[in-house]
Amino acid sequence: MQFRPSLQRELLAWTLGGLVVVWSAFIWFGYLTGEHEADELTDGHLASVTSLLLAQRATAFTSQPDAAALSNPSLKAHDYQHSMSVVIWDRDGRVLARTGEAPLPDFGLDDGFQTVALGPKQVPWRMFVRWNDGERERRVAVLVPIEERDALAEDIAEQVATPGLWLLPVVALVLVLAVRRGLRPLNQLSEQVRSLEVGQALQLKVPPHEEFQTMVKAIETLSNRYTSALQRERDLANEFAHELRTPLASLQLHVELLKTAPPDAIPALLQRLDQDAQRSAAVIRDLLALARASRTQLAEDAASFNLAELVRQVAADYGDKAYQARHELSVCAPDTVMLRGYSSLLEMALRNLIENSLAHTPPGTLIEVLVGTEPVSIEVRDTARPGAQEGAAHEIMGLGLGHQVVQKVAAIHGAGFAKTACPERAATGHRMGPLRDIAS
Repeated sequence: MQFRPSLQRELLAWTLGGLVVVWSAFIWFGYLTGEHEADELTDGHLASVTSLLLAQRATAFTSQPDAAALSNPSLKAHDYQHSMSVVIWDRDGRVLARTGEAPLPDFGLDDGFQTVALGPKQVPWRMFVRWNDGERERRVAVLVPIEERDALAEDIAEQVATPGLWLLPVVALVLVLAVRRGLRPLNQLSEQVRSLEVGQALQLKVPPHEEFQTMVKAIETLSNRYTSALQRERDLANEFAHELRTPLASLQLHVELLKTAPPDAIPALLQRLDQDAQRSAAVIRDLLALARASRTQLAEDAASFNLAELVRQVAADYGDKAYQARHELSVCAPDTVMLRGYSSLLEMALRNLIENSLAHTPPGTLIEVLVGTEPVSIEVRDTARPGAQEGAAHEIMGLGLGHQVVQKVAAIHGAGFAKTACPERAATGHRMGPLRDIAS
């Protein structure tokens, strides 16, 4: 089974990964902050004990008290209580009082907080030293083992960081549930799209969220265009089957007759075969034009072009053919008529109208191509000249499918297609309009 990436899994991976990184940083900084605050707490405790001792009367330190009584383990009443050591000197450096397990520090140490190594084993101690105010008669040093201070700092830091470790799985679980719940509309929409069938009417239950509106509109547009393309293919197949049935049957019949016909009947049969072949070619040409119109609408983008210039170019292409058929072909259009649409389709429709006018009007007919500006339109008008030979037109095809091609192109440009008449000039024609700009 091929592994496929999942948006939900990827979103969860990024969310939980980001959560672990941020949460780990939070726990780490919380741990460091706990250690720092524990050190500050210890230093503050040392300073407080020193201030209390210096506040005592001078006579209280004339003799050394019992050190064992002050360091008795039974006196410990709190987990965070330090086992402090105290040394008190007079102004000459003589020890007035001393308690605790700390080795005797040097009298000449600087005042303030400092970390010193004492004893034969050079054990580190945290110490605060201070003279009394005024006469500088007493000097007090309060000490605590660095190991004890670090143990207290580690304990406090753990107490600060531990809740973060317990909360991380809870927050991760909540995020997983939130992401799954937030993606539920997307999953439901995906199920609806997956259940769509070819040719089925689109009925999507659109989620109310704004982010889904564009996607749903795109799906609806794609589905409608696909359905339209499918319907056009069916219509095109039906048109091929219907329109080609008659000329192909006639071709087959005349070919069979040609096999057994006497020599004097062969020219007439060949003429009929030629007419049937031309009819079949015309039908195929028009059907392919319909297919091209549908394909252009689906695959190409509309663009702005000069409609008047396009009409003049197409009319110029038919100049020789009009002259050979003894027709007059003229164009009445302004210099510039800008239109946004499919120039190739309008050219195809215009050629269809001009070819039909050349093929189905008697010699001497005036064929006019008129371009309107307000509104934008194209009209191909046939004006019969006095004394024109009736019935001299070529019999190739009726307008049937040709009309459908032109009507299709007109509909793509938001226009209608209708027959026109001008009785005072004995003119008839066909008009596409009003042609509208196709939006981007």
